[in-house]
Amino acid sequence: MNPRSAVIVAYGRSACCRARKGHLADTHPIEYSAQVLQGVLAKVPQLPHERIDDVILGCAMPVNQMDFNAARSVARRAGLPNSVPGQTINRFCSSSLQAIGTAANAILAGQMDCVIAGGTEAMSMCFHQPQEEYKDKLLDEQDIGIYMSMGETAERIAERYHISRREMEEMAVESHRRAHEAQVNGKLAPSIIPVTNVHGEKITEDEGIRPGTNMETLAGLKPCFRENGLVTAATSSQTTDASAFAIVMASDPAEELGIRPLARFISFAVAGCEAQVMGLGPIYAVPKAMARAGLTVDDMDVIELNEAFASQAIACMRELKLPPEKVNPYGGAMALGHPMGATGVFLTGKALDYLQDTGGRYALVTMCIGGGMGAAGIFEYLGS
Repeated sequence: MNPRSAVIVAYGRSACCRARKGHLADTHPIEYSAQVLQGVLAKVPQLPHERIDDVILGCAMPVNQMDFNAARSVARRAGLPNSVPGQTINRFCSSSLQAIGTAANAILAGQMDCVIAGGTEAMSMCFHQPQEEYKDKLLDEQDIGIYMSMGETAERIAERYHISRREMEEMAVESHRRAHEAQVNGKLAPSIIPVTNVHGEKITEDEGIRPGTNMETLAGLKPCFRENGLVTAATSSQTTDASAFAIVMASDPAEELGIRPLARFISFAVAGCEAQVMGLGPIYAVPKAMARAGLTVDDMDVIELNEAFASQAIACMRELKLPPEKVNPYGGAMALGHPMGATGVFLTGKALDYLQDTGGRYALVTMCIGGGMGAAGIFEYLGS
C-alpha cells in the first residue's frame, strides 16, 4: 500500500458572477484568478512558495484572455516565484476536478509534493459555440454529438428518459431555494475569496441566485434550444465567470510544515459516453470511482452533481439511485452557475464545507462533460 496520501490543505473560490451581466464581466480573468490564488495561499502561511511544484489550471475555453498558458500567467500575477511552473489543461466541464486528480496522482507517484490545482472560466470573454469553419467535416457527419449544442443534448436526454418540463422546473425551483437558504445562512461564504474588479468594487456574493423563483414564473419561459422543446434558460446552468483553487499536498511534507490537512483524496475516474447525450457521463464515471475507492453511494454524506441541465441531472440521479436529499444541499448550477473550468474545485469546496457543517465524512463530486464524458471524484473530510 502506498504510504503517501494526497491531501487538500486549503481551497477557495471567487463569487460566481453572471457572464456578460455580472461584476467580473469586464475584469481580466488572470487578474481575478490571481487574487483568488493569493487568498487561498494566505490560508497556509507555513507553506514556502518555492516548495510549490506546479500550478495546474483547468479551463474549458483557453482562448482570448485565457490563451498563452493561463496557468503560468496566473502564477506570475499572483507573485509566485519564477521557479513555480504552470500548465493549463482542458477536460471541458471537469477541467479543475481533473486538475485535482492530476495533482493527486503526481503526489501519489512520488513526483511532486505540493501542487496548486484550480480552474478559471471567463465566459464573458472566452465562451462561444464551435464555428463551422473549425469543425472536422467527416467527424461532424459520423458523430453528430461531438459539435452539438449542449442544450440539444439536454433535449435528447429529456426525450430518452421521458422527463417532463414540470419535473425539470421543480428541480430548478428547489436549486434556487436551497442556494438562497445556504447564502442567507452563511453556508456559501466560507469558501469565497473577495476579489476586487476593474471598477474597484469588492465582490463577495454569488450573483445568480433568484429567491423568488417559482413554478408559475418558469412556466412562462420559452424553450431555448428547440422551437417546441422542453429546456429553458431556467432549467439550464447559468453561464458564469469565476475562479477556484485548492492546494494539494503529500501528507508527509504537510505534517513536516505543520499544515493541517482538511480532506484526503480517495479516488478519481473519467468515462466516455455517447456525445449526443453527453449529460449521462456521471452514470459511467461514478461506478468506476466508487469501485476504486471500495465505497458505495450509500457511504456518501454529500453528493455534488453539477446541474448542467435539469434533464441530465434527473437522469443521472435515477440511474445512479442518488438520494435527492444528499444531492446539492446548498443548491446547484441552475442557481449558482457553472463556470466550466472552475466548477470541479468549486463543487469540491462546497462539498467539504457541507461536511464540515454537518460532521459528515465522504463526498462525491461528479459532472457530465461536453463531447460525451463524465468525471467523478471522492474525498474524505478529515475534520476541523
